[in-house]
Amino acid sequence: MNKDLQIFNNIVNKLLEEEKTNPVTKPIDPEALYKTLDLSLSEEASLEGDFVKNLEKIVLNTPKTATNLFFNQLFGGRNSRAYLGELLAVMLNNSMYTYKVAGPHIGIEKTIIKEIIKLIGFGNKADGTFAAGGSMTIFMAMIMARDAYNLDIVKNGVLNKMVMYTSKESHYSIPKNATFMGIGRNNVRYIKADKHGKMMVSELEKAIKEDLEAGNNPFCINATASTTVMGAFDPIDEIAEMNKKYNLWLHVDGAFGGSVIFSKKYKKLLKGVEKANSFSINAHKMLGTPLSTSMVIVNDKKHLYDSFSNEANYLYQTDGDDLNLGKISLQCGRRNDAFKFWTLWKSVGTSGLEKIVDNHFDLAQASRDYIRNNKDYTLYSFDDSVTICFNYKNIPAKDICNRLYEEATLMVGFGRFDGTEFIRLVCINPENTKEDMMNFFRIMEEFVEKEFDV
Repeated sequence: MNKDLQIFNNIVNKLLEEEKTNPVTKPIDPEALYKTLDLSLSEEASLEGDFVKNLEKIVLNTPKTATNLFFNQLFGGRNSRAYLGELLAVMLNNSMYTYKVAGPHIGIEKTIIKEIIKLIGFGNKADGTFAAGGSMTIFMAMIMARDAYNLDIVKNGVLNKMVMYTSKESHYSIPKNATFMGIGRNNVRYIKADKHGKMMVSELEKAIKEDLEAGNNPFCINATASTTVMGAFDPIDEIAEMNKKYNLWLHVDGAFGGSVIFSKKYKKLLKGVEKANSFSINAHKMLGTPLSTSMVIVNDKKHLYDSFSNEANYLYQTDGDDLNLGKISLQCGRRNDAFKFWTLWKSVGTSGLEKIVDNHFDLAQASRDYIRNNKDYTLYSFDDSVTICFNYKNIPAKDICNRLYEEATLMVGFGRFDGTEFIRLVCINPENTKEDMMNFFRIMEEFVEKEFDV
């Protein structure tokens, strides 16, 4: 083990040095992947020297997601305290289904869940669990909503046409989840969004009434706390009133923007979240922990047990249900995703997490201000978002983004909203500064000047 840890340290040190000089990895053409890297598996063991060289080559040819030139996804950066917790969790290799095998890490997970419950304003019946990602937390919420509507479904399956509602701008996993849980993709109603990408509550009520008149069974509303493209927060307070009126289940998908619960200034964007039935949050996005750190919280823990508990006498042999987290999880074997979040939170405090969140918004605002003051740009996004959507010199966004990637200059993505395609710049790396954001624009502008005929 000590020998392999030394190999690990050597490769990581080379990666850190490489990131300084080449913050964007030159992509390998997919057709050349297996010729460029030795990814083969064979009957005989690899020679030690070849094995180490191969590992190093793979690592150094992998896209770099931690540098200040990576803006392509809703995660980025490398917080050292969070990574410390992740590395220790890997070495410990505990599974989180029982106290017997996870020990104090059960307490760590429950402590995190309890603190988040306080921040969102759920009551003393609330509980939650970690899951494998944002899609999985939405899936768990949808299952609990289905079973809360009719618990007989747990035994007999879905026998009636059930429908749910979500914004046109909501996460792509929702129709997939509807398939997995027996509702069907065609029974997801996509509600129109306004010019900023927020769900229109008047359209929501219209859709619910239409389904009731048609004899269908509405059971769930999904509200999005920061949409993937525009970064818009649905009007949760208004949606909650609609949810109460029609006695449905309200889930607030805070995978992207839910971390505003840590900010006194921006928590207003989640006004009404305490009225929801469930809430999800990804600390690996706005807070910068390693992938993945996803949680789903429910306002009454009985729903976790109703939907996910199943007896297994070979597994749950000691301690009570509250300490055997497999009773409220979709998974059985489950890695320890809580420790890395705990090491971050413990080391910086709740006030430190607030500073991380506020900094994202500050950087986004500085970026929007830069765009507004430059006639070569067209801005499509709005304040109170960490997403900046824009076009530059009327050049197709897809062309700029793809060329930047191909030339290993920047990694930034593009998105579409209301028929318009644009560059989507996301302030999500906790280590970025205003200088890093201005550097992004400088590099992009110089690249366009050089590579495009404008």
